[in-house]
Amino acid sequence: MSLKRGGPPPAASSGSGVMTTSLDQQKVPTVAAGYGESNEKPRGGKGGQPKFIRSDMADVPVQQAAGSTLPLVITRKKGGDDSEDGNYNPFEHRKVEHPTSDLETFVHLLKGSLGSGILAMPMAFSHAGLWFGLVATFAVGTLCTYCVHILVKCAHILCRRRKIPMMGFADVAEQAFLDGPPSLNRWSRFIRFMVNTFLVIDLLGCCCIYLVFVATNVEQVVKVYVDMQWDIRMWILIVTAPLILMCLVRNLKFLTPFSMIANILMFVGIVITFIYMFSDLPAPAERPGIVAPPEWPLFFGTVIFALEGIGVVMSLENDMKNPTHFIGCPSVLNMGMGLVIGLYTLVGFFGFLKYGPETQASITLNLPLEDKLAQSVKLMIAIAIFFTFTLQFYVPVTILWKGLEHKIRPERQNISEYGLRVFLVILCGAIAVALPNLGPFISLIGAVCLSTLGMIVPAVIELAVYHEDPGYGRFKWRLWKNSGLILFGVVGFVAGTYVSILEFHAEFSGGH
Repeated sequence: MSLKRGGPPPAASSGSGVMTTSLDQQKVPTVAAGYGESNEKPRGGKGGQPKFIRSDMADVPVQQAAGSTLPLVITRKKGGDDSEDGNYNPFEHRKVEHPTSDLETFVHLLKGSLGSGILAMPMAFSHAGLWFGLVATFAVGTLCTYCVHILVKCAHILCRRRKIPMMGFADVAEQAFLDGPPSLNRWSRFIRFMVNTFLVIDLLGCCCIYLVFVATNVEQVVKVYVDMQWDIRMWILIVTAPLILMCLVRNLKFLTPFSMIANILMFVGIVITFIYMFSDLPAPAERPGIVAPPEWPLFFGTVIFALEGIGVVMSLENDMKNPTHFIGCPSVLNMGMGLVIGLYTLVGFFGFLKYGPETQASITLNLPLEDKLAQSVKLMIAIAIFFTFTLQFYVPVTILWKGLEHKIRPERQNISEYGLRVFLVILCGAIAVALPNLGPFISLIGAVCLSTLGMIVPAVIELAVYHEDPGYGRFKWRLWKNSGLILFGVVGFVAGTYVSILEFHAEFSGGH
């Protein structure tokens, strides 16, 4: 697997004279007693028990969180910016077997963000209005991108403070809580568990809906030419079979060609869709510029689900040859998300302008099925989503494998990891077969998980990392800013739940 497993060998703080052994051999009070032998003092001069971290942070599983069986080291002095401890550059200590270039990371970022959600943007605009949807999509997209900046920036700060080469999403959250106010320390294990759980549920849920999406589109096209009365479940099984082989690829670098093909197919499919959308366009005045506020939750729930790709961010950044190029201006993140937001906005705006009240849940459903060009769009986008499955699959399998790796003998780890990958693909296929209409379920999972992971958690992380030094700034602007992000995330959480309840109601009412 291309992500480095573990980190540097466990070691004591330099110059401290503290031996770091596992908790099975040495209890925390013993290590704390050794703290007095160190030249380091408790952070902030507040005295009391020191805080501990593990020295091998890189997506370590929740089962090993916050000091269970792993070595401990004393935390370093706290600081609030990247200039702290300039003698340690975490990027120089990363050992990635197959690092990805800026272009490769850009490709993966596009593929991780350009999913089936883009096809639902016209429907989202129908619940916002033409002009309000235009402005709101840019605003929500910018907000999502900014929250990713917060997460990666805090990860870099914590890596320098702790002298750790890399961190995963859950690692950043846990270490931020350990680094933050004392009231947050006890919740460090919980935040790690929550982040990992939401990531696994959300990304595996997306994989399930991808299977249904691909199978449905292929079935529609095949039925035009062949009189086959196969159930959609049979098509899901057919789609799942080759994915079992593709998901045995363990390095992101080797998935780049598939991501490139998927990006090209998605781009061409969207271009052809634009051809249909731009033909005989009505005047914008024929569409509502803004709709009634009660419909807005449907818009925001869909847009947040469609745009939020925070689940793959830390894996992509950790795999980069030049991690400093990921954030900043210009940066891989800004260019990638700028392109994604632009495409989502264009598809939503012109899709709703073209089809108006007849806009379907997926824009491809509005295309004439008897037209060969429209059929090609369905197939191209289906293939693109098919290849996206492997990238979405990468993060949850990494998290789950980290939880199992330490329990398996070294000589059986390779076969066990392959077995886990096969099992998870089959599990996704089985769920898709059992529930071929996953819309309401995935919408609920995605909205709840992504509102939490994409906005609330990054804001809380920054508050914890900056709380003591350099603080929240003049007039406590960081506190107010992050409080606003948390509030918006809560609104997204509630809106997503509301959207899902409406979908459940519509589905079950239609079924009866």
